[in-house]
Amino acid sequence: MNPVSPGFRGRPRDMAGRLPPGQYPTEDFPVLSAGPTPRVPTESWSFTVTSESGHTHRWTWQEMMALPQQETVADIHCVTRWSKFDTRWRGVPVDAFLADVETAAGHVVVSSHGGYTTNLPLADVLDGQAWIAHTFDGYPLAPEHGGPARLLVPHLYFWKSAKWVRGMRLTLDDEPGFWESAGYHNYGDPWREQRNWGD
Repeated sequence: MNPVSPGFRGRPRDMAGRLPPGQYPTEDFPVLSAGPTPRVPTESWSFTVTSESGHTHRWTWQEMMALPQQETVADIHCVTRWSKFDTRWRGVPVDAFLADVETAAGHVVVSSHGGYTTNLPLADVLDGQAWIAHTFDGYPLAPEHGGPARLLVPHLYFWKSAKWVRGMRLTLDDEPGFWESAGYHNYGDPWREQRNWGD
């Protein structure tokens, strides 16, 4: 008896090397949130970077839009097992916000409107690996997807790409965020299936 169903031809070739283990591809962009969707007008939006010494740098929406902008195309992977290929974003690389910040920190805690936080190693948001994204697929980022701006760190599970971003605090010690404190993996590498603390 043939154990493979008729019509099954395996993964398309263009997925080779792009789909992490345990993931399935989707054309959709599922909306998953832990609470109500904040509605933050760009007129009152701001983004802050606070060093470990407590010194704060702040940008308004207009000031952020005046910073160097980049477009990036990235595959994104959610811990709930969906992956979306070739997503198109525009935003400001995190490097631009940290260019004038003196720090000995090794970690960051990212905060969002609505009280959500997530933690990352500082090295994972530098060197063109992360952006404050305000545009998706050519349109302003919708509130349900984190607009007006979200963190984008596509090489980690998507919960690390915090929606409705409002600030980044540099820390000497690692401080688990909202989902990490609830049992999600502290780092979240999709290629190693780091979904939970025990993974």
